[in-house]
Amino acid sequence: MSAPPVTLDNCADEPIHVPGAIQPHGALLALAGEHLVAWSANAAERLGCRCQAGLALPALGLPAAVLQTCRTLMDEALQQDGLASAAAVQLQGRVHDLVVHRHEGRTLLEFEQRASADDDVAAFALMAHRAIERLKKAPSLDALLQRAADAVRQLTGFDRVMSYRFRHDQSGDVVAEALAPGLQPYLGRRYPASDIPAQARRLYILNSLRLISDVGYQPVPLLGRPGDAPLDLTHAVLRSVSPIHVEYLQNMGVGASMSVSIVVQGALWGMLACHHMTPRQVPYSVRMSCDVLAQVVSSAVQTFQSRELARRQSQGAALVSALGLEANHSDDLVAALAAHSPDLLQVFGADAAVLAQGRRLRVVGTLPAALAEAALNALPARDNGLLALDDRADWPPALQPLLPGWAGLLLLTADAHTRSRVLLLRREQVHTVRWGGVPDKPVTIGPRGPRLTPRGSFDEWRQTVRGRSLPWDATSLQTARELLTELQRASLSQQAETEVARLNLLAMLGHDLRDPLQAIHMVAGLLKQDDQVPRLAHRLEASSRRMQRLISQVLDFSRAEAGLQLASSFEPVDLRSLLDDLVEESRLGHPEVPVVLQLPGAETIATPAPSNPSNPSNPSNPSKPSNPSGPTGALPAPGPAAAALVTGDASRLAQLLGNLLANARHHGQPGTPVRLTLQPQPGQWQLSVCNHGEPIDAATAATLFQPLRRGPAGSSRNRDGLGLGLFIAARIATEHGATLGYSHEAGQVVFTLRLPACD
Repeated sequence: MSAPPVTLDNCADEPIHVPGAIQPHGALLALAGEHLVAWSANAAERLGCRCQAGLALPALGLPAAVLQTCRTLMDEALQQDGLASAAAVQLQGRVHDLVVHRHEGRTLLEFEQRASADDDVAAFALMAHRAIERLKKAPSLDALLQRAADAVRQLTGFDRVMSYRFRHDQSGDVVAEALAPGLQPYLGRRYPASDIPAQARRLYILNSLRLISDVGYQPVPLLGRPGDAPLDLTHAVLRSVSPIHVEYLQNMGVGASMSVSIVVQGALWGMLACHHMTPRQVPYSVRMSCDVLAQVVSSAVQTFQSRELARRQSQGAALVSALGLEANHSDDLVAALAAHSPDLLQVFGADAAVLAQGRRLRVVGTLPAALAEAALNALPARDNGLLALDDRADWPPALQPLLPGWAGLLLLTADAHTRSRVLLLRREQVHTVRWGGVPDKPVTIGPRGPRLTPRGSFDEWRQTVRGRSLPWDATSLQTARELLTELQRASLSQQAETEVARLNLLAMLGHDLRDPLQAIHMVAGLLKQDDQVPRLAHRLEASSRRMQRLISQVLDFSRAEAGLQLASSFEPVDLRSLLDDLVEESRLGHPEVPVVLQLPGAETIATPAPSNPSNPSNPSNPSKPSNPSGPTGALPAPGPAAAALVTGDASRLAQLLGNLLANARHHGQPGTPVRLTLQPQPGQWQLSVCNHGEPIDAATAATLFQPLRRGPAGSSRNRDGLGLGLFIAARIATEHGATLGYSHEAGQVVFTLRLPACD
């Protein structure tokens, strides 16, 4: 019945459930049906019975009362394999706890001598009841585990009781501790996963409580019929433990130990680990009270975890809903996500985020933008749109040197074509772990020869963990998948809208180019004649300018849709000079619409209304106003004033302001002026472009800055545009860090541009 010796070659696979021996504070009988098949070597002496293979239970010579109790407990054990039943019996003038269970066709009867009186056991039961009530009222997980450690120490009298919680990598932390005065605290230390091998974890789940009453015990071998397989002691309370674990405890100076498993949803979540510096026998009923207490802890842990999971899921669902709504109603994915960036980082437990769409990129956190862009370029797009890594060694080789100090990444690719992506980053766990001893077990010559010998020192040993982050757990990944689905849905919707817009653009472009092309064709025919050349040349120039403007808008729209910047060269620009040029250009090109320009520190400048409305273009002398002293007044030269400096691309700012001015000309009431007002504001310049007109209805106002909006059907004005002017103006404003908005004030339509001033 003996098990093979544990050596260096088979240590990792040590069959600890069939040790071939028991601990000496009790005796064991194993029956097949009612016949004895195995027994501990001390059974005959300790129980005062006969032990011989094949003897029936009544022939063993046990007292009648004990025999009756055995039969009762054996009947109960038949209900479920591994389920233990227990009762107190008198043998050899001493009280024993008889524990019976059935496993793999064998019925095991374990007789464990009781060290405490019956009244003491009753007092223990009352303490256990009170402790369980306190556990049920624990306000937090930390409080629960501390109360559990306190209760088990009070029930058992162990010198040290630790609440031990396992991590994702099977290492574990001492998160609560109750100990006798003078002992060194282990609170806060982490113990490596190798302290509890896989086969031991399995037994901790199947048999949730294990006692070693005397670490220095000599195992009692099991005897039985020759040739029988070793007896499986998975559920036995007297099972002898691994010699490796005995060495482990002896090296810690422990005289007795007990462990109670905390099992949550079928997995080993943690345990209550008890140590005593001298041998200590704990009655079975007290141990069962501790086992019940651990089950209460397990239930409470599951409740706390369920609440936390529900909270995280609710938080994640709210974020996904908000971001999905924003993404579906915004053409700018980066801006939509950035508005919720604090929640994004909190829900995913990330330290930084990179939001990208085309060439637009926003970084949330301390990561430099250049590194963020390089990181995105080095990351491959996944077929399923999701990439989750928590070890820098698993990163693409080109990415690893770019982000020192970072180890976790979660990449969501909403649209590979438009490069719409969200990258969440976690820092590596560059912290010192307080290991309870060196985690690597050295190979040495131990008391049983060459083998894995448990470490000899449990002084605190520090190890720095690098290159790994906390893993992305199932909740984070599920939230990521849901968010990715919303972003992909929004991307598909935007693609559909863009395709419709492109078709509309082509249709409008073909229609709007027809008139100037027809005019050019007509003028070309007339130029063959020798009369009216100046007038026809002016008409030809006007048509070509219109075609050039339409084509420029289409090119700008294409650049914007491709994620390219419109502005290219940023330098100081004087808004005063820029506005002077625009007003002069408007006066020459559109003298029929007066423009009033108000600059700070200068008199109002107004363009005059034409003196000959029947010939507004005055083609014979387009550079000279028809009536310099018309009804709106003269054009006095402004006095010297400080420049209104901003940083930007002069040509693009001119395009922006020109689009606003053209919009005001086309939509203003005939015969009323367009007013441009420049005002200084703290840290910025405010420019207003106003024209007389009715308020824009809410539906139209909501889409003013979207492309291909040409106003209400049947409008008699602005028929020569593509509906791209305000869209391009808003895009230029965004690239300059400016804001552009609409309002209606005192009967006027007002577009207000706010540009940051030069420092």
